Amino acid sequence: MAAVSRRAPQRALTRRDNEFMGDLAAWERENGEDNSEQLERLRRNLRRVRSAELTPRQAQLLHLYYDLGYSMSGIAGELGIDKSTVSRTISRGRERLKRYLQYSL
Repeated sequence: MAAVSRRAPQRALTRRDNEFMGDLAAWERENGEDNSEQLERLRRNLRRVRSAELTPRQAQLLHLYYDLGYSMSGIAGELGIDKSTVSRTISRGRERLKRYLQYSL
């Protein structure tokens, strides 16, 4: 018979907990490092990779999905292709972007 692992139940967050988390987020924004230079480099590299490394179909579907906010079903209906084709193409495009951008920071 397998041993059953039991964790202590987590307590619910109180109003004070939520206030603390909000205060912590505000403090981190004020006192955190400025990463605007890294973000700009990432955006520049993302534009370069999207135009140079993606296939035209991957670029089109990623644009519709991420930039314009279409659902995968909406893209499939709009272009007259199967939803699984949309999903696979977006997944492959994402992997290609990830592979080229992982060292850009």
